[in-house]
Amino acid sequence: MNVVIIDDTPVNLALMQALVSRVGSNETHCFSDPEEGLAHCLAHEPDLLIVDYMMPTLDGLELIRRFRGNPHVAEVPILMVTAAHEREVRYMALESGATDFLSKPIDKNEFIPRARNMLHLREHSLRLANRAEELDKAVKQATADIHARERETVTRLAKAAEFRDPETGSHIQRMALFSALIARGLALEASTCEMLLDAAQMHDVGKLGTPDAILQKPGRLTPEEFEVMKRHATMGYDILKNSASPVLQMGAEIAHTHHEKFDGSGYPRGLKGEEIPLIGRIVAVADVFDALTSSRPYKKAWELEDARAFLVQGRGTHFDPTCVDIFLANWHEVLEIRARHAD
Repeated sequence: MNVVIIDDTPVNLALMQALVSRVGSNETHCFSDPEEGLAHCLAHEPDLLIVDYMMPTLDGLELIRRFRGNPHVAEVPILMVTAAHEREVRYMALESGATDFLSKPIDKNEFIPRARNMLHLREHSLRLANRAEELDKAVKQATADIHARERETVTRLAKAAEFRDPETGSHIQRMALFSALIARGLALEASTCEMLLDAAQMHDVGKLGTPDAILQKPGRLTPEEFEVMKRHATMGYDILKNSASPVLQMGAEIAHTHHEKFDGSGYPRGLKGEEIPLIGRIVAVADVFDALTSSRPYKKAWELEDARAFLVQGRGTHFDPTCVDIFLANWHEVLEIRARHAD
């Protein structure tokens, strides 16, 4: 344990150092200059600080106040040496943060057990702190394991939908990255942006319940077929809703709302403007842009500038204007995502 003794009288320093050596194998640092001793304590946290009250330039009370001003040393015990009659000083020392007192002249039969007890308390406090740190690491690891399992669930659900849909896995990656790009531009919390990366991949999980004849039809759907196709938004919501997982909860909301339109003409509920949850408005821009610029069995990929013009044209009708503006303002990053995750 690291013990610091601050006293302007060399005889007292030598005496207390000798007594500390009898407490156990501790490393002791002695200072006759209180300013120098305080600087050492602030730079090298002691396990026990022993300080005299009456010292020039900086008395024991002020030294304790300055030392306790550092929040990281709140648990360090302080033993103050005062004259027996200095009762008011003791009261003020307690207010300043002293832990215990020793009276002058120093009695070795009092000094040794008090110092030993305070070092034992400090050792116990450090052990508890280490245990708390270990528990914190264990909790973080358990949380990371839960998140990893959630991510695996998300990936498997997305892949299951992908097997039945002509859309590619690269589309799912791109639109999720586009969604996170818009979310960051909206200054959403980092944790929300990270969660959106996973949850957006489940936007079309409801297509698991769409008949193959409709899902993989090479031509345009009839009005009746399109009504069946539209049900995938509600199906996706029904698959994911009521989950205890925040990621799946967000996925349910995205599945239910990413086909809503800003002017209220979308489906399945005809929500309008800010009635549509923000994450649904975000994913709508990301999903439509990537769907337009990707090849499908029933269509060729649009040129980038044509897809960009479609977003501008749908700004305020199909899409949330702010989400469109942020997407287009980060066009260089959009192109980078497309290049990194090409089909």
